[in-house]
Amino acid sequence: MKLKSGEFGVGDNSYQMAGGLAGITQLVDEFYKNMDEFSSSKKIREMHPQDLTDSRQKLAYFLSGWLGGPKLYSQHYGSINIPAAHKHLSVGIDESEAWLHCMQKAVENQSYQDDFKVYLMKQLRVPAERIRQVSGS
Repeated sequence: MKLKSGEFGVGDNSYQMAGGLAGITQLVDEFYKNMDEFSSSKKIREMHPQDLTDSRQKLAYFLSGWLGGPKLYSQHYGSINIPAAHKHLSVGIDESEAWLHCMQKAVENQSYQDDFKVYLMKQLRVPAERIRQVSGS
């Protein structure tokens, strides 16, 4: 599937560009692998449970709906307000940038169109910034 950047975010185009749930799951798995490997992400990794099974599923399900695909998160867990759900955590600029770095490296390793990679990272900065703004830090 080849789309122009102006078509991302329309309908389920972004979901399809990410490879559907299988592609999103691959992205999420790589993201959490990065979180375990990068020393800069030690603090944000410690904000998660040791067993990441639920975290992986929740993020994949959230991204599915967020990218215009099936609203799996709400179907399985109910509605979510991402900033409010993270408000209790201490997320400053360093933590937000570490999260984005882990995601950037995961996105780079996906077989997405280059312009979709840029679009996706630009979009992911929005919730990352909103979480930082409401954080308990």
